[in-house]
Amino acid sequence: MLLKVDNIHVYYGAIHAIKGISFEVNEGETVALIGANGAGKSTTLKTISGLMHPKSGSIQFLDKDVSHADAYRLVAQGLAHVPEGRHIFLQMTVQENLEMGAFTSKGDISAAMDKVFRYFPRLKERRKQIGGTLSGGEQQMLAMGRALMISPKLMMLDEPSMGLAPILVEQIFDIIRELRDAGTTILLVEQNAGMALDIADRAYVLETGRITLSGTGRELSQSDEVKKAYLGG
Repeated sequence: MLLKVDNIHVYYGAIHAIKGISFEVNEGETVALIGANGAGKSTTLKTISGLMHPKSGSIQFLDKDVSHADAYRLVAQGLAHVPEGRHIFLQMTVQENLEMGAFTSKGDISAAMDKVFRYFPRLKERRKQIGGTLSGGEQQMLAMGRALMISPKLMMLDEPSMGLAPILVEQIFDIIRELRDAGTTILLVEQNAGMALDIADRAYVLETGRITLSGTGRELSQSDEVKKAYLGG
């Protein structure tokens, strides 16, 4: 098992944001967390990646307890987090952004860069362009490419389709499928529940800080409860 989240409770000050959730991600799987705005999906990812810490419960990554590990140490262990809103370095070029993604790498990063450009040919075309001048879709590609620079053991994607035109959403999900098919382990947070369930091996529904449903992507996409709440059925 690559990641095990066990009964974590997370607070923002007095607000109890995550209320005892447990789930796991196995190597090579794509696992989706779906739910409405404010359900706790982004908080869950931030807690796994070390940007926040649980008040109780535990998080294991690669069989080590990382509940209170620093974020940069988790990056060095192969945990990549593509945050909601992309958060690229707006004043840096595409290439410089990618180089920043490899800050924990000790050796030559040219092979990693070539791999990113194979997935995202548009980034190669724009490698000298300033990040802030890219379109929203290109910035999302850059955020994903930056995460791929460490050849992650686990790639966490937070709302990769947010704010993108439908045709770009399709492109981003095609790339996520390619990554999955190449063996990348993915934890996906996504409000577009239909696309998330279509791509996921397994999925969990998060509601106000609790997991209320879980199953395979197919099972949840056929669940009346999920259809009614998230799929417009």
